[in-house]
Parts: sequence; C-alpha cells; structure tokens
Amino acid sequence: MKNNPPGGLKSGYYETILSLLEITGVNIMHIPENYLSPQTCAVMTVAMLPVWGHAIYKVRKEVSREEMPQLGINSALSFVGMMFNLPIPGGTTGHAVGGTLAAITTGPDAACISVSIALLIQALLFGDGGILSFGANCFNMAFLLPYVGFAVYQLLLKAFKGKREVLAAFLAGYVGINVAALAAAIEFGIQPVLFKDVAGLPLYCPYGLNIAIPAMMAGHLTLFGVAEGIYTAVLLAFVRKTSKAGAADEKSAAVMKVERKPLYILLGVLTVFVPLGLLAQGTAWGEWGADEIAEISQNGAVLGFTPAGLANGFSLETIMPDYAIGALPEWLGYILSAVIGIALCMIIFKLLSAAKKKKTDFAAA
Repeated sequence: MKNNPPGGLKSGYYETILSLLEITGVNIMHIPENYLSPQTCAVMTVAMLPVWGHAIYKVRKEVSREEMPQLGINSALSFVGMMFNLPIPGGTTGHAVGGTLAAITTGPDAACISVSIALLIQALLFGDGGILSFGANCFNMAFLLPYVGFAVYQLLLKAFKGKREVLAAFLAGYVGINVAALAAAIEFGIQPVLFKDVAGLPLYCPYGLNIAIPAMMAGHLTLFGVAEGIYTAVLLAFVRKTSKAGAADEKSAAVMKVERKPLYILLGVLTVFVPLGLLAQGTAWGEWGADEIAEISQNGAVLGFTPAGLANGFSLETIMPDYAIGALPEWLGYILSAVIGIALCMIIFKLLSAAKKKKTDFAAA
C-alpha cells in the first residue's frame, strides 16, 4: 500500500524525507568530517571554549579527588551507550548518549567534561565523528543535551514534589536529546545556504533546513528520544537501588554518593552485549561517506554529485575505524573497541584524580 503524505505536505517533499530515512538513517551522532564547513566548525569550537572553561572550573572547585572516578564511569557509560545502535524500519539507526544521566549523577558541568572525553576518544581512535566537527558534536551532545536535560529534570522534580524521579529522568533524557538533535539539524541545514561553489552547488551538506530538520527529528521524536529516556531512567534507578542514595531533593553535593562496584559490573555486562549494536543496519542521517552521498535520493532523483568540500576536505586515518580491529571478526573487534574506550575513559579521569589536590567536597572548601 502506497504511503500518502500527511496533510499539507507536497508528495515530492514527502518522498524526499522518506527516501532519506530509508536510505541513510536518522541520528544526531556523530557529525563526520567535512559535512560542516571549516568556518562552521570554528564557530562551534569557539562557542564551546567558554563552556569547557566554566565546566573545568566548576569541576575543579566542586568535585573532590575521591569523587573524580565517577566522572570516568559516566564517560564510559556514555561511550558504550553510543555503541548500541537501534534500528527502525527502513534501515535507520540511532542510539542513546547518556548525557542527562551523567548530569543527574554528577551535575551538568561534570557531565559536559565526561561526554566530551568520550566523544574525543571516539573521534581520535575510531573515526566516529570528525576532528574538525568535534566542537559541534560537543556543543550538541556535551553541552545542550546534559544542561537542558538537567534543567528539565530539576523542573519536573519540583512539579512532582520530589516524587516520580524515574519519570522525571525519562522525560528529561527525551527532551535533552531532542534539543541536541534539533541543533545538529540546523547545523546541517544552514550549510547549502551559506557555502556554495562557483556553480551554485553546495560545498558541504547538500540538504537545507526543510530536509535536515524533518529527517533528523523524525527518529528522535519517536524511537531515539525514547531510548535516551529509558537509558537515563533505568540506569538512574539502578544507581539508586545499588547505592541506596538519598532522595532526589536531598542531594546537596556536586556528585551523588554512588556505589561504584555495581557500575563496574554493569559496564562489563554492557561490553559483553555491545555486538548487539551491529545488528542495526543502515547509515545514520548525515553520516554518509563521500562515496555514498552522490547516490542519495532527493525528490525521487539521485543527488548525482559529491559536494566538493566533502570530497576534498580534511581526513584523519584512525587506527580502529568504525570500531574494527584488523582482521578480527566484526563482533570481536566491537567488543575490544568497547573495552579500549571504557578503559581510556576510566584512565583519563583516574589521572585527573591523581593530579587533583586532595580535599573533601566543595561544601567544605
């Protein structure tokens, strides 16, 4: 049975959205190299500098040496959570980020640092997200997602009078990732308006706001936002149960008092099952390779060209591209990549903890 466009949508436009969803997938994560102009990447990185500066200042002031490993756990949970790709009909994929969860358990400033480290490891070692677009990816996933998610969580707790924390966490995760997805869609969508070659063809992402926003938001408003909400709510409930942490309105420290051993076990379990993320087929929206985009359908016709900036832009050869390791079976390479990523997240924050002067928490500072 043929799909009919919703009221008000032209059939050609509707077919464009459907073809993009079916062929490419929908995802906020991660903006690859050369889909954003160098100018856009520079602006987004500059925008992140004060955010990182503020976050580092607050973490140094408010998070004690003994609490720093929790930031590493949150970074690891974000890293491994992003490896569980979820499929929806048509070959589209997406995943949770864990930014709101990190914000709830350690505060949004610490969450910003935790997610940024996870994104940096993914970009440098696995080619998951670009180096030039690192600032943009962090703006979306390490800034907007945790800060918006945490603000929504706090507002809902007040509305619920300190009750229904799990529901508040679910809704906060859902809203946070959708705001981040919208930002990514806008970053994609402004490229063909601002950056064209002498022939008037787009240099970078070729799809404007009228395509990028519906294509990006379709998956996040349905499945992927729900996935982020569930990831946030379930893991927060797990933290509460295993740590016997106080009620939400009783937290005054920057970092919740969390029992870490159950979280280490959880990370081990997630690592074993991470190959499930390989079952999702399809390329996420905005993550096509330069050799793929020319075949993307638009208004019933193949795009037919590769934007020059995308084809000839910056490229970094990573040692484990797409979480593959040499000639190892794909599933084993995926597991080992998860182990390496988790270990690096933990080690980085362990080193930061060792470098930090010993003190209690910010309340005693």
